[in-house]
Amino acid sequence: MPDVTIVVATRDRAAELRHSLTRHAAPVIVADNASADGTAEVAEAAGARVLRLPGNLGAAARNAGVREAATRYVAFADDDSWWAPGALERAVEILDAHPRTALLAARVLVGDDERLEPVSEAMARAPLGRPDGLPGPAVLGFLACSAIVRRDAYLDAGGFSGVLHFAGEEELLALDLASAGWGLAYVPELVVHHHPSRSGRNPAARRRREIRNALLTAWLRRPLPAVARMAGTALGTRDGRAGLADAARALPRLAGARRPLPPAVEAARARLGA
Repeated sequence: MPDVTIVVATRDRAAELRHSLTRHAAPVIVADNASADGTAEVAEAAGARVLRLPGNLGAAARNAGVREAATRYVAFADDDSWWAPGALERAVEILDAHPRTALLAARVLVGDDERLEPVSEAMARAPLGRPDGLPGPAVLGFLACSAIVRRDAYLDAGGFSGVLHFAGEEELLALDLASAGWGLAYVPELVVHHHPSRSGRNPAARRRREIRNALLTAWLRRPLPAVARMAGTALGTRDGRAGLADAARALPRLAGARRPLPPAVEAARARLGA
């Protein structure tokens, strides 16, 4: 396998890992968010290196995995996803050929019937165009389970935020990579299979968390009028109001962390809308 490690952040998903870990074609580091169901033992039995974290760090658990990786590139997977055969080898070739690209987002196929993930469909429409020097359409977001990153660029950008935890955590990292001058691209020839687990799913709670994190990301990086527009939209639904309240409670943890985007990156983000 080329110069790539797969990092999986998980919590209490032993059953899913039994199914997915055997499908990985590269060394795997599992960052276990203090599971209580034998997840760590299942991962070790499958040959993964396991980081037993003392608490639930959410998406920031991936940062620990990336720091432990000794490869130039790190691919992310969820406990219910895996990269298609040959995808990682091709991703490494693409990144080697595009040294100013920090992140590739793969095409995601969902379930046994391999439905195209709506986020992949949106990326394929290339709303930000196809700039010279990128291996595909430019993006300012991605699905973590389908991304491969340049390790040094990821760490320099700070990785995933511990405040956002999970759900929509990808946008802030994408904006920070772009602000540092890196390219991010959607490359549909790279394929990831995602078989979403139904255990512990609460759609309303997830939507509330997604709204919270979108608002916090906007507060951290976008002009205040854009933040106000998003907040006004959130007030229109019950989940939105709950997410707005959650975001307000998190703001004290972000004191001094606001860093507006460079004009070119803000212009690109504004083109994507809410």
